[in-house]
Amino acid sequence: MTLEGWIVIGVIFLCLVFLVGTTISIDLVLFAGLAVVFILGIIPAEQALSGFSNEGMLTVAALYIVAAGLKETGAIHYIVKRVMGNARTVKKAQLRIMSPVMVMSAFLNNTPIVASFIPALERWSRISNIPVSKILIPLSYAAILGGTCTLIGTSTNLIINGLMIEEASIRSLGIFEPALVGIPCAIAGFIYLFIFGDKLLPVRGSSMDTFQDPREYTIEMIVAEGNTLSGKTIEDAGLRNLPGLFLIEIQRNERAIPAPGPYEKLREDDRLIFTGIVDSIIDLQQISGLKPATNQVFKLNAPRNERMMIEAVVSRSNPLTGRTIKEGNFRDRYDAVVLAVSRSGERIDQKIGDITLKSGDVLLLEAHPNFVQKYRNSSDFFLVSSIEDSSPVTYDKAWIAGLSLIAMVVLAATGILSMLQAAIVAGFLLLVTKSFQYSSALESVDWRVLIAIASALGLGSALQYTGAAEYLAVNLLEFAGDNPTMALASTYLATWLLTEMITNNAAAVLVFPIALSLSQSLGLNFIPFAMIMIVAASSSFSTPIGYQTNLMVYGPGGYRFTDFIKIGLPLNLIVATIAVSLVPYFWNF
Repeated sequence: MTLEGWIVIGVIFLCLVFLVGTTISIDLVLFAGLAVVFILGIIPAEQALSGFSNEGMLTVAALYIVAAGLKETGAIHYIVKRVMGNARTVKKAQLRIMSPVMVMSAFLNNTPIVASFIPALERWSRISNIPVSKILIPLSYAAILGGTCTLIGTSTNLIINGLMIEEASIRSLGIFEPALVGIPCAIAGFIYLFIFGDKLLPVRGSSMDTFQDPREYTIEMIVAEGNTLSGKTIEDAGLRNLPGLFLIEIQRNERAIPAPGPYEKLREDDRLIFTGIVDSIIDLQQISGLKPATNQVFKLNAPRNERMMIEAVVSRSNPLTGRTIKEGNFRDRYDAVVLAVSRSGERIDQKIGDITLKSGDVLLLEAHPNFVQKYRNSSDFFLVSSIEDSSPVTYDKAWIAGLSLIAMVVLAATGILSMLQAAIVAGFLLLVTKSFQYSSALESVDWRVLIAIASALGLGSALQYTGAAEYLAVNLLEFAGDNPTMALASTYLATWLLTEMITNNAAAVLVFPIALSLSQSLGLNFIPFAMIMIVAASSSFSTPIGYQTNLMVYGPGGYRFTDFIKIGLPLNLIVATIAVSLVPYFWNF
């Protein structure tokens, strides 16, 4: 192997050391590694930048936009609510998320599934008080394991099957043939995660981490007519255990029901009075069937999905000080609606319009984002600040988002369009129907994840360009000798290690001709080797960089590099043992 190849291996090793031993972000470490390789002149610019034009990376970017549309229209919140139900423990939450995701990933591309679920699970985590770090790695692993169960589960399976037909002149695999080994691996992975997931996964990204501000608001919501909440108990409606938020009273037909119990049934037009912190009030706004008690929100000029929540502190010079919100025509004056008022921990037992404003009152507003720029330096308010991720969900266009998702999956699964083309079509449909704003689409893209993916692909390209990848693969396979089982195990090991360092597709393409040559030299049937590569190329559990769904959950889950090693390495060994044991049983050498 050339000196350049050894340098690339050394740079990748140093990147792994930094990722394991420091808290430096993964995108910075990987981009720095790529920059070193490029600056040293080891690879040309087109190789270094190949990851930034890679179809897989661009697909992830497009899927972020689709996921944002699903999130802002409320479609994915509805799906997650149905899937997660009233899970109140980590094990139940993991069980509810892994089961359907494994099944879906067997027939659909796992990347859009994970991309769609991440934002909704983050919000569900805040509501359920279950740390998101306990469920996002199981989400990614379940999607990976499910993809190994059918020929169409991942693009890697299709690539290997195509190589078998074109380069090896071997029969095509049946669509459910990988299930013979994929299902046992998926079941074993499911059991392992269910038993050890809670113990081995860290407690990070917990919903309570954001509850640092003790300021509480009193807010009123109304049970809308003709919705699914009517007739449900408070507990079944999900209003009982909202963290940092308490239902203190129900007003029904001029009658007050103080401190309602969990089994009190809701009725249409019930006025619900909550007290709590702003994070939970944002979550409250996302619950389908509830609407703000003040009808002023429906009289603002901007559509609701273009607005956001803003906190503003009333100053002494505000012209409405000493007047009620209604008398001062707050909406007309500021083009904003007061949703709630916080006054030094004091509970205000009045309807919003009847509250007399005082200097120092903190107002929770719903307004267009330009309110912040307009009144930030105004003498009317001491302080004006926007609240991130607080746009109200209207659910009016949830069906458009749902149809866009279905169209994307069908177009990609049937091969009419590539995954990237299908994702672009779905994103375009969401934007052209104004399901959400273009600015929100741009803000929804996690650029750090994209940089990490592109940099990892660039380093993988460097491994291939310098011949280091082929050198590693050949030397790993040389350990096999004349033993068929050892040859199979070596093929698995080579494919898995390269998958963790480059990408699953690149690893499969690289190992395929070497494994084919090995099988032919030993006079063995190649089908077992193809099946072992299908499993190994998707078994990226030990690092976040080997599989794009792992990278996608890395940031939102607040994970560290070592978290994947801790829970993923035992899973790698379990899957490897099952695959190497079962493949020769189903496909003879």
